[in-house]
Amino acid sequence: MKLLIEQGRVIDPASGRDEVADIAIAAGRIVAIGKAPGSFTPDRRLNAAGCIVVPGLIDLCARLGEPGNEHARMLESEVGAAIAGGVTSLVCPPDTDPVLDEPGLVEMLKMRAERLHQSRVLPLGALTRGLAGEQLTEMAELTEAGCIAFGQADAPLINTQVLHRALQYASTFGYAVWLRPQDAWLGAGVAASGAIASRMGLAGIPAAAETIALQTLLELLRAFGAGHAGSPRVHICRLSSAKGVALLRQAKAEGLNITADVSINSLHLSDEDLGYFDSAARLLPPLRQPADRQALSDALADGTIDALVSDHTPVTADAKTLPFAQAQPGAAGLELLLPLALRWGQAPGGPGLRRALQAITSGPAHVLGAALGSLQASLGRLTEGGMADVCVFNPQARWPIDPAQLRSQGAATPFARQEATGQVRFALVGGQVAFEA
Repeated sequence: MKLLIEQGRVIDPASGRDEVADIAIAAGRIVAIGKAPGSFTPDRRLNAAGCIVVPGLIDLCARLGEPGNEHARMLESEVGAAIAGGVTSLVCPPDTDPVLDEPGLVEMLKMRAERLHQSRVLPLGALTRGLAGEQLTEMAELTEAGCIAFGQADAPLINTQVLHRALQYASTFGYAVWLRPQDAWLGAGVAASGAIASRMGLAGIPAAAETIALQTLLELLRAFGAGHAGSPRVHICRLSSAKGVALLRQAKAEGLNITADVSINSLHLSDEDLGYFDSAARLLPPLRQPADRQALSDALADGTIDALVSDHTPVTADAKTLPFAQAQPGAAGLELLLPLALRWGQAPGGPGLRRALQAITSGPAHVLGAALGSLQASLGRLTEGGMADVCVFNPQARWPIDPAQLRSQGAATPFARQEATGQVRFALVGGQVAFEA
């Protein structure tokens, strides 16, 4: 189908484009931005007047509940939530049930996702079998099956020898390693250490739980040599502390091959939002102090942190209707990624609209890099000849964040009862309209 997106404000953070223009699409690709060729006759016109047209959003951390909950059709609901939020590509962590440590599981997940014709699902393979941290997976086979990188999700990798071997192997074959730094013993609490956790009687997780693990990882990276052609590519997932930001900033200044992301939860909330033991705010990593939140915001604004993620984790009402320490950590986020990015970018003193959009489009595309294969030149950007993954949203539309209205089967969120600004009207994947409000 030939499509013409008409009269939208086209913003492409990757190129700096910002203008009112039409986008002509044919055979799944962008034919022209600006004025369609004279011979171009669209089969359908999408009115984008008053809307902003951007590359399809890329979310680097969204759990889909499958493998493991096929009986509940979790994949359908969570991918549906993604595309409704303008997320056209997403990375799912390997902590599924069973764990994504076998090629057959990865192939099945990708096949089922492709049949939905909605968001692209990019599986993150398990770095160790069963995420147990003892035996490395067959990374080559998992890559052939469709994995874009390898990680441990929220499972700490205790054995530093295994971690060192994993980095060696990954660097040899050009694979990226994605890790959320957390010390296994210090990270065993349920809330960030501080006055609020102490007052509430909650077991604390100090910032050192993050920085000790991060420092260990950085020292191993330094052993390979900063800027060395064979140095491993490492991505830090969901950084949560000001001290962690300082270590990341230093590592980048040294030239280490490292990127990082932060979740919408840590960017907007702090431990003050735990309220009266609000289990919706039971998250991993835990919400830290306001000073940490500010440091994360500053680092995302100046590019030290490369991407903003939803950290979407569908948790059922039953798993949240428990005492805080026993409630399952996690929150819905796919449909909130865009409005919360806009809220951050356009807040007083914020970095602006372009940086906010960059953090959810070209920023995550840069993190994925060569793992995208033939899509590397297209995803996260709007370019003539590129794949037509496009998000069209109304930046003025306001809507209440009501968990009952979210598409996810696990819709608990600490942002409930707040107002969101920015709503998706159309989402295109490969030139096909995958969502229409």
